[in-house]
Amino acid sequence: MNNPFFLIAGPCVVESEKLCMDIAEKICAITQKIGIPYCFKASYRKANRSRSDSFTGIGDLEGLQILKKVSETFAVKTLTDIHNPDEARLAADYGIDTLQIPAFLCRQTDLLVAAGKTGCTVNIKKGQFAAPESMRFAVEKVYETGNRKVMLTDRGTMLGYYDLVMDFRGIPVMKQTGCPVITDLTHSLQQPNQSSGVTGGKPELIETLARAAIAAGADGIFIETHPNPAEAKSDGANMLKLDLLEGLLTRLAAIRQTINTMVMQ
Repeated sequence: MNNPFFLIAGPCVVESEKLCMDIAEKICAITQKIGIPYCFKASYRKANRSRSDSFTGIGDLEGLQILKKVSETFAVKTLTDIHNPDEARLAADYGIDTLQIPAFLCRQTDLLVAAGKTGCTVNIKKGQFAAPESMRFAVEKVYETGNRKVMLTDRGTMLGYYDLVMDFRGIPVMKQTGCPVITDLTHSLQQPNQSSGVTGGKPELIETLARAAIAAGADGIFIETHPNPAEAKSDGANMLKLDLLEGLLTRLAAIRQTINTMVMQ
């Protein structure tokens, strides 16, 4: 497929080695079949949780070692969040290909600079509070380290206290930076700040957002997925059930192929 979109997908957080290996194996088989470049995503630690008793990980080194094993076993790139400058070098030393800057931290200069200095690809998530136009300043902070491997991901913008909205006008705006632009399909459907302290979501709308993102020219899509989202230890309320992924990607690939054909005519 000419000019395919790429996929970043996996569980929200490293829950166990078996879970990560099983998910990676299945997604690698799907993406190879369809012809979509793939990067495995899982956070080795989750720092931005609503409640103090929320699951944050199985241990930093244990989580990073599992991500390294996934990469080596399936010859796939890996992505994980980092939350402070010291974590950038630690993750890079475990062979992580892409360091992700969480949306809440997209203006943190020290974090962006530390990530850039590793030489890894840096995926900056657009803050829920940030305009697409303003993301060029975050990109410039990484560029100033000499690292030009930067991607931008839109994960929605706050709409009141309890909901998010995806503005697809942000895709062409952020592409003006020259960076690949990704649409985060699952976090954009979160319903944060619930009174229970557990984030809600609307996963039934994942395909709706996905179709719009591909049609609007997104270079990649980001999906958190799990064999049983109800049992996921983080963000299960907005995840895609793993066995629905192949059908979704097949339909999105057909949309992208149609668009490419129309552009060439």
